[in-house]
Amino acid sequence: MKILVLRFSSIGDIVLTTPVIRGLKQQVPGAQVHYCTKPAYRSIIESNPYVDKAHYLTGTLGELVKELQAERFDFVVDLHNNLRTAMIKLRLGVHASSFDKLNLQKWLLVRFKINTLPHVHIVDRYLAAAAPLGVRNDGKGLDYFIPTQDEVDLEVLPADFQRGYVAFAIGAQHATKRLPVERIIELCGLLRRPVVLLGGPEDESTGHVIELHFEQQRQQAKTDSLVVRSVPDSPYYFPRNTDKRPAQTLIYNACGHFSLNQSASLVRQAQFVVSHDTGLMHIAAAFKKEIFSVWGNTVPAFGMYPYRTEFRILEREGLSCRPCSKIGYAKCPLGHFKCMREIPFNLDLPPTRDGR
Repeated sequence: MKILVLRFSSIGDIVLTTPVIRGLKQQVPGAQVHYCTKPAYRSIIESNPYVDKAHYLTGTLGELVKELQAERFDFVVDLHNNLRTAMIKLRLGVHASSFDKLNLQKWLLVRFKINTLPHVHIVDRYLAAAAPLGVRNDGKGLDYFIPTQDEVDLEVLPADFQRGYVAFAIGAQHATKRLPVERIIELCGLLRRPVVLLGGPEDESTGHVIELHFEQQRQQAKTDSLVVRSVPDSPYYFPRNTDKRPAQTLIYNACGHFSLNQSASLVRQAQFVVSHDTGLMHIAAAFKKEIFSVWGNTVPAFGMYPYRTEFRILEREGLSCRPCSKIGYAKCPLGHFKCMREIPFNLDLPPTRDGR
């Protein structure tokens, strides 16, 4: 059976569809699984061994439809369910099923703060679209496959990061899903260990501000230690080359310096992950990493919290304006941005590798 899976965006959503891809390939006898998406997500799809062939929207929709018609599919699993995919299904004229976007329920929650959403993760709603083909949840979670050439050797990182670090995905597509820079600095300070900042080129300047803050703090600490080092009775006295010195936050700004697959490699090798509601959070879940998941204008009730991994939600509960959108905005509609500015950072951190 030749099966077409449709999902055009985005990074996180495509990663969240991987249990469907695996289920189709492993549970449908003789399945040939094709995946249709945008070329920006090529690196995610082409490394997936459960995808037999990929199709990309590189030109017009009509050109894509002609390419898909030539494949003579037996079934279409629509995991996007929008006007574009509706047109593709109509033109292909084969049996199809679509995932339920629950738009009415999301609208009620955003507009009136009435929560009628089922307590079901979006992955299970994606899997429901494949249920007519006999696909069931195999309980194995998400997939993310990194080509060998994209694996990052930790020796490329500064020496202080090679024995272990926290990965902090500071980016997000919409500003209201990102902590303000001063709050990222605050959160990094509480981690008190090496932190690798991850994000795209658009996040590099923010990463530089954070990196510079902690470098200045570190230089000031060195200066202060020289002042008190000669006073052994001082509570701040630390002999040279001692391991008793309090752990410090160290920052390495990797934003914009690594590809998506390379960033995924750094996530996979991290001790744990801090992330906004974004694609790298779901990639971290695919590697079963412990995640501190930061939520602003959106809420976990939408069903896109980390899947089948240990996680802790950092959010400002009890705001009458939250959620204000199912996606996000360029700025807070009310101007106060309390959903991010007032998140309590109550962290129960796992120990570092040296036990601190």
